[in-house]
Amino acid sequence: MPVKNRFAELLPEITAWRRDFHQHPELLFDVHRTAAKVAELLRSFGCDEVVEGIGRTGVVGVIKGKTDTLGRVIGLRADMDALPITERTGVDYASTVPGKMHACGHDGHTAMLLGAAKYMAETRNFDGTAVVIFQPAEEGGGGGREMVADGMLDRFGVQEVYGLHNMPGLPVGSFGIRPGAIMAAADQFDVVITGRGGHAAKPHDCVDTTVVAAHIIVALQTIASRNVDPMKQVVVSVCTVQTDSTAHNVIPQVVKLKGTVRTMDPGVQDYVERRLSEIVTGTAQALGATAEVNYQRGYPVTINADANTRHAVDVARAVSGQVDDNTAPLMGAEDFSFMLNERPGAYIFLGNGETAMLHHPAYNFDDNAIPFGSSWYAGMVEARMPAA
Repeated sequence: MPVKNRFAELLPEITAWRRDFHQHPELLFDVHRTAAKVAELLRSFGCDEVVEGIGRTGVVGVIKGKTDTLGRVIGLRADMDALPITERTGVDYASTVPGKMHACGHDGHTAMLLGAAKYMAETRNFDGTAVVIFQPAEEGGGGGREMVADGMLDRFGVQEVYGLHNMPGLPVGSFGIRPGAIMAAADQFDVVITGRGGHAAKPHDCVDTTVVAAHIIVALQTIASRNVDPMKQVVVSVCTVQTDSTAHNVIPQVVKLKGTVRTMDPGVQDYVERRLSEIVTGTAQALGATAEVNYQRGYPVTINADANTRHAVDVARAVSGQVDDNTAPLMGAEDFSFMLNERPGAYIFLGNGETAMLHHPAYNFDDNAIPFGSSWYAGMVEARMPAA
């Protein structure tokens, strides 16, 4: 298709942007260099408007089509931030920043959307307005939430919004998507168990918080195995256990637990929050201890609207023909969910071939995926707002 051919021509240029971002990774909202380069490139493309500092360090570009008879506005989003991981790829464009790397492919997402913006600014072959959204702090900072809270969607009149993420293990150029929940909500919890510490030789004079913690850890697994409908996904993981003693012969006074809860259904999310607190406090009380629970909501479930998913599938098939429109949902979380909570849209996976998994120090984005991702981004605008 013509869009794909143009991106094949642009591939060396887009690849150079991607590798530059890769060499200079930045974390969370501290993406000043990346955002500045994004804004500079958008202006060089001739975007009608470029606005920086949305959601703290986000960048938005506005590209008007040749016509605007219906007042349609489509948003396209990419994330810009990296991870606090030491790179182990061995590539000649590896991270130059110690302890930071693009281990999730956000450098590729940003470059692909820049490529789409360049193409759309050149051709303007659509009836309406394209809004390209470059978001900070997807990796735990909630940059999507911040951009929405900053009024981004209302300010630019976005009516539908679309995003993508590369996926190792899928062939390069293939796509995966499903209607409804495609990625999980991710919450976290902190538990403080207080008992009565003492000498390990006299446990009868103590309330052993390590035993209490062990019972709580096991009991929490009954949420998934016995409390929630087995057809609905839930993962409860206790990931950290910390006592206030490191001695071999001391029963600790306090044990702290940290963990995460992942769910695919808002109702299940509400239930698990309540049930987790009941199990923790009830188990502690039954064993003579007390427990405090601090439960924090994180990213919501990422939910694809049915009609918008069909639109995304149609464009993906036009781009490559390799589309799984019933791909399995993932228990990872994605803060594009905040945008999908406000506007109908869809989130799609793009194959990244055989590389290490996301968040691994040997992960690397496959630049051969760029023409497919850029074509899909631009194709969503041209398909949803065909030229008058």
